[in-house]
Amino acid sequence: MGTKRWSKGDRSGGHPGGKLGGDGFTLIELMIVLTMVAILVSIALPIADSAILRAREAVLKSNLHTLRTLIDHYTADKRKAPQTLDDLVSAGYLRALPKDPITNDTDWQIVMEEASMFPDQLELGIYDIRSSSEAISSEGTPYSEW
Repeated sequence: MGTKRWSKGDRSGGHPGGKLGGDGFTLIELMIVLTMVAILVSIALPIADSAILRAREAVLKSNLHTLRTLIDHYTADKRKAPQTLDDLVSAGYLRALPKDPITNDTDWQIVMEEASMFPDQLELGIYDIRSSSEAISSEGTPYSEW
């Protein structure tokens, strides 16, 4: 039962068959690895894109809820509705106007009220706010209808 001792310069990689045939990878091995990487990337990209879209939609819903709540608070406190969204910033209700995550701009679509929200309201103004994007959400409805 003799065991072969591997010398320091042995390039067999621990295989008892002797030296391996080459110093690198063959072209076919590289092609197989690159094909597997391409398949994995093609699977991962749609998943990442849908996760980003869902995150943007969640931020849009949160921004709309916050802005609508602040419009109501402003109207109740001042007894008049804001005339522009900048009124919310100048009155201290917001530090800055948030961006619409779908359009990546502060170009919100505002809806002016036709009647008073509160009985003692003196002046009409902004009633609602919506996204200015006409794109369709993952729920199947336009963002401008949220």
